[in-house]
Amino acid sequence: MAELKVFYRNESGIPVARGIIADIKRCVRAAVEHENKDASGFEVYITVSTADTVRSLNAEYRGIDKVTDVLSFPMDDFDITDGPRSLGDIIVCLEKAKEQAAEYCHSLRRELCFLCVHSALHLLGYDHETEKERLQMEKIQEDILQSQGVTRE
Repeated sequence: MAELKVFYRNESGIPVARGIIADIKRCVRAAVEHENKDASGFEVYITVSTADTVRSLNAEYRGIDKVTDVLSFPMDDFDITDGPRSLGDIIVCLEKAKEQAAEYCHSLRRELCFLCVHSALHLLGYDHETEKERLQMEKIQEDILQSQGVTRE
């Protein structure tokens, strides 16, 4: 079976450093492998986009007409036995990520990796509707980021 693939596309018009892109992909792989030790054959698609696009998607799919930092669109095709199995799409608002990085006093690298790990966990079925779920998800996120050397600088 093929390896876990993480695809990246930037539609924001704002360049993101290659090193940051590599870190994002590595962190998403670590998140998927956290849940599936043999994550081969899975695919995740990451798109960095504009505030306008994210707002439009948020309104269309969640009924919330405002910009958000990241959206997750799970595919749930775990029953596929041949070929790649898409876990889904991650859509990141680059402008919001930059704002939050400044607000939290850490790097854009840290914020983008955090948002993508958070979203990857949603693709895998995690949620944070209850306090218990939120705390569990936060711990897993932090463990994954730490394991990949992505810390709050």
